[in-house]
Amino acid sequence: MIRIVSWNIAKKTEPWRELAGMARRDEADVALLQETGSPPEDLGHSFRFENDIFWDRCSYRYERPEDDIIWEPPYFDRWPLVVRLSERVEIEWFRQVPPFGELGGHDIGASGIGTMAAARVTPRDRPEEAFVAVSMYARWIRAHPSTKKRPGIHADVSAHRILSDLSTFIDYADPSRHRVLAAGDLNLCYTETRCTPWFGRERTVWDRFEAIGLKFLGPQAPNGRPASSPQPDVPGDTQNVPTYHTRRQSPAEANRQLDYAFASRGFHEKVEVRALNGVEEWGSSDHCRLLIEVDTG
Repeated sequence: MIRIVSWNIAKKTEPWRELAGMARRDEADVALLQETGSPPEDLGHSFRFENDIFWDRCSYRYERPEDDIIWEPPYFDRWPLVVRLSERVEIEWFRQVPPFGELGGHDIGASGIGTMAAARVTPRDRPEEAFVAVSMYARWIRAHPSTKKRPGIHADVSAHRILSDLSTFIDYADPSRHRVLAAGDLNLCYTETRCTPWFGRERTVWDRFEAIGLKFLGPQAPNGRPASSPQPDVPGDTQNVPTYHTRRQSPAEANRQLDYAFASRGFHEKVEVRALNGVEEWGSSDHCRLLIEVDTG
C-alpha cells in the first residue's frame, strides 16, 4: 500500500512540520502539495522534491500600465509540488516545458503558470506498480476587462489547462492502459444537479475528466465528515464533504469542498480516498488533507 497526502498548504510553515510528522509515523509516502513555498530551513533535509520549470518564477513580473498596476513576486510565489516522504518509493520528477512540439520522456507540457507538478512514483518492492502522480492547482484567473464584471475570477480556466496537459499522458484508444493519479485543489464545487447559473460551465470540467479516462474518486460521503451547515452552490442532498474553510470559519464550520482526486480508468479500482476533515485532524491550513491509498498488492 502506498499512501499519498494531497494538501493545499497556503504557503504556511506549520504544514511542513505536520508532513514531517506523518513521514516519521509512516503515515504517508508521497505528498501532492498546492500553494507551497519553501520548507523551514531546519526541515530542508527531510523532504525531496523538484520543480524544474521553463519560466523563471523568481523574476516573473506582470504589468498592466493602463491601470498603473505592477505585480511582482510574491504574486506568483506559491506552487504545486510532488514531494517524497518515505524511502518506500522512488520518485522521478517530470520537467515542465512549453506545451508544444514533441515531449521528451522526462517532460510534461504545462500551459498554466503554477497549476501542476507531476512525477512517476515507483514502489521499491513492486516496481511494476509504478504510476504517474499529479498535483493540481486550479489557480484563479481574472476575467477579461470586457466582461465588465468585478471581481470576475474563474477557476475553470486553469482546470481546463490542467486537463489539456494531462491529456497527453492518456491514449485515445484505451485509457485503461494508463496509471495516472491526479489530486488537488480545483476551486470548484462538484455537483451533478443544475443549481447555479454557472453549473453548465463548471460541469464541463467534470465531464472532461471522464472523457479522457480519469475517474472521479471524490472524496464523497461517507469518506469524510459531513458539513455541519448547508454547503453553498450544491443541492441539499450532496455527497460532498467539506475540505476548505474561509477566514471567518473554523474547521468545525467548514462547508465547502474544493479538493478532489481522480485516477485513470481501471487503475481507479486500486485507489481509495478520504478527507481528513475531522475537527481534530484538520491540520494547520485552510484546506484539510486528502489521504489517498493505492493498493500495490
